[in-house]
Amino acid sequence: MPKTRKRRTKSRRAKPGASGSGGFFHIQVRPRTEFVSFRNQDVGRRSGIERVAGRRANGSWDTQKWLIGKSEAHRAGKQLKPDSAAARKVLSQLGSTPRHLGGDRFIAKPRRRIPASEKPTPAMRRAQLANIRKAQAALRSRRRKRR
Repeated sequence: MPKTRKRRTKSRRAKPGASGSGGFFHIQVRPRTEFVSFRNQDVGRRSGIERVAGRRANGSWDTQKWLIGKSEAHRAGKQLKPDSAAARKVLSQLGSTPRHLGGDRFIAKPRRRIPASEKPTPAMRRAQLANIRKAQAALRSRRRKRR
């Protein structure tokens, strides 16, 4: 007669944001498996909004997920609603509205890639013109100081 053993159930560490008791909402934009290492980057003030950047095996960096502080947004049903202008900006730049996964975790699509045929975009043109004006003004003020 074979003996039956009790299997030990290991209690695993919960995934970040799974319990719902943290200080941030996690909005995954790309799967973790695409990256080999990660770095947090503060966007704005402390404990507000953070970007988790991932480095791929080929050395390129991209956003893996956004961390939005619970003081910056709130959950309304299965949706994430922004409470600040900074959170509104981050949520509007995503490729889709964040979909609730569980706890404090959401998933969204990354913003769309702009093909080279559509570049420079109107925003890029405005930025270029502003930079040119800024450089010309600096050159003018430098010339005036020499006289």
